[in-house]
Amino acid sequence: MALEIRPVREDETASYVEALSTAFLARPDVERVAREIWPLWEASRTWAAVVDGQICGTFRSWSTELTVPGLACLPTAAVSAVTVLPTHRRRGVLRSMVATEHAAIREHGQVFGLLHASEYRIYGRFGYGSASREATWTLDAERTTFHGSPEGSVELVTPGEDTRKALSSVFDAWRIGQVGEIRRPDHSWDFDLGLRDEFWGPTWKGFLAIHRDAAGEVDGYARYRADERWEQRQPRNTLQVDELHGLTKEASAALWRFLAEIDWVATVKASRRSPSDPLPWLLTNGRAAALSEMGDGVWVRIFDVPRALETRTYDREARVVLEVVDAEAPSGRTRVDLDAGPAGTSCRPTDRSPDLTLDVAALGAAYLGGARLRDAVLAHGVDEHRNGALAVVEALLRTPDEPWCSTFF
Repeated sequence: MALEIRPVREDETASYVEALSTAFLARPDVERVAREIWPLWEASRTWAAVVDGQICGTFRSWSTELTVPGLACLPTAAVSAVTVLPTHRRRGVLRSMVATEHAAIREHGQVFGLLHASEYRIYGRFGYGSASREATWTLDAERTTFHGSPEGSVELVTPGEDTRKALSSVFDAWRIGQVGEIRRPDHSWDFDLGLRDEFWGPTWKGFLAIHRDAAGEVDGYARYRADERWEQRQPRNTLQVDELHGLTKEASAALWRFLAEIDWVATVKASRRSPSDPLPWLLTNGRAAALSEMGDGVWVRIFDVPRALETRTYDREARVVLEVVDAEAPSGRTRVDLDAGPAGTSCRPTDRSPDLTLDVAALGAAYLGGARLRDAVLAHGVDEHRNGALAVVEALLRTPDEPWCSTFF
């Protein structure tokens, strides 16, 4: 099988979408999708796997940045649209596309690759580690009230350029303070607010609420929809929360309260939220908020180990030589001398003997501080050359707050 991996051409975008949608078991308007995506996607990073003139695999990424512990924002590639046609499985197509994209990530100087895994078992073998969690919160609005009184004010707004600017400004201010979050592409706001018709699925049609602080500044927002339901002639509607962000805990609490107290609403359901959301602590009955569908969120793949480890911050001091096993590295591994502490950190390549050898996927999983390193190494193994080195590195990487990425891509 003569396989070629290359950027897709504009004149074959429809064939690309046909392959993508077939592998995803979807049937959109292929011609329309093709017209819409070309100006939105990064063409040089939209890879087609081609065999005998047929596109049999798709893979793309887009440039963003990831907020890491200490709140530095590092250049990152967000990976999406990864498919292989069912007629071409088990022939090395995916591995070839991954190799091509990973080479491009290094060439562009991006520190990380990120993705949401459609299937859990695929990406560990390519160096990605499950680095954050997400879950669904379901609030029984009829079984609780909220502590205290709301601060600031909440108002309903309609989609438009002013609303778009206000919400995107709040998100940008929020995401640089949230470990694990990424910068969103500018055009995503048009779709999130229903200002532009969706070309794959239904166009968003919902409600927008903003929160203003005591000075009248917008410091939070919620996007939500309603699912109508009546039982015994009584309203039992569910609000589906697409997004809720506040720059302060007061703004977030006021938005949760506003949603729960809307007339005719029995349930408020919010998916892709952090499992560590303080929602239950806002309630007089914490049991009214239930977690479900908890699982992996963003997966992280580290490409520049020294820069990744030197740029983030650490709450304690330690010096350790790490050997990171990575089949894509020139020698199959990267060895660094990490001297970390609250006062500052250095991380340099070294030829000193390692204290700890671990897989790049395990380091990616633990890097943002949400996963315990002792758990992350179980899949690929670990070699502890100095007693206690694993515990030392785990303590270095852990953070008091859980990472979270609210942006799906």
